[in-house]
Amino acid sequence: MNGAAGERSPVALVTGAGRRLGQAIAVALARRGYDLAIHYHSSAAGAELTASSAAALGRRTVLLEADLTDAGQAASLVADARSALGALDVVVNSAAVMLRTPFGAVSPAEWDYVMALNLRAPFLIAQEAASHLSDGGSIVNIADLAAFETWPDYIPHGASKSALVYLTRALARVLAPRVRVNGVAPGSILPPPEFGERARERLARTTPLGRWGDPEDVAQAVLYLVEARYVTGEVIFVDGGRHIR
Repeated sequence: MNGAAGERSPVALVTGAGRRLGQAIAVALARRGYDLAIHYHSSAAGAELTASSAAALGRRTVLLEADLTDAGQAASLVADARSALGALDVVVNSAAVMLRTPFGAVSPAEWDYVMALNLRAPFLIAQEAASHLSDGGSIVNIADLAAFETWPDYIPHGASKSALVYLTRALARVLAPRVRVNGVAPGSILPPPEFGERARERLARTTPLGRWGDPEDVAQAVLYLVEARYVTGEVIFVDGGRHIR
């Protein structure tokens, strides 16, 4: 638990907490004793489920709907979370999009959409959080193995996540020593909708650990980074060893 919270329960804001990795991270934080600001955009039902799971653990929650591709809504999310729960100790930037965008057919609108959600929003949220986070607070950015590899059909996605890794390191330097900033780079955890069974089997077979991971694996890495008081500017691979193939 974040010591900066003192006698009160610590508070975490998790973006994209209504589905996939964001939901798993939020519930893991609730199990660790965090009250939750649960951000969602289109996944209202999933966000309600996240809140229900946290409430069953005795945690306070608030649901915050925002379109993070809108710069104004991204910037105001942090203040809304702190106002609702009275404090802020941890921010997890999990909301993202992974669009298949084959080279030669990428539209300016697609490029801007990916960059706005995957890169600009985490920056604006971190910039706003700098003055709202408690001393000893933590920001964790969810990057991607695509930041370190070249995926021809996902160039905007990979570029946004590569820049997010840089952003993580730069923010860690800028916000030290009061706030730590780290990242997690998941690999084969949750397949995109367009992945067929053959593609899934191939990815498992070519991963050193021989299987797909689980959202809980990413959540455990986030918990470590939130609590690792002498770690900042790091990005942890949670990819079953794919980056060392």
